[in-house]
Amino acid sequence: MADPNKNGAHRADSDGRGYWNANLRLIYISLIIWGIVSFGFGILLRPLLAPIKIGGTDLGFWFAQQGSILVFLVLIFFYAWRMNKLDREYGVDEE
Repeated sequence: MADPNKNGAHRADSDGRGYWNANLRLIYISLIIWGIVSFGFGILLRPLLAPIKIGGTDLGFWFAQQGSILVFLVLIFFYAWRMNKLDREYGVDEE
């Protein structure tokens, strides 16, 4: 006969791993987006974005100076919103 505590511990352990994997996936996606916007658009792709003007300057410069910061702020709010949703899914939310 199986020990019920082992099944419960196994389920909690697998839920914990699933929660942590979902959290890491969200972090990695957010960092990739921010890296593409700040390093890619602001530095590597700047020559390609130079002909596009925004606010009196080229789009590559805008991404390097303003765009990466704004995207970072959007990612912060997105991460907080998604983590609250993830917390509710795994039953670890604050009530």
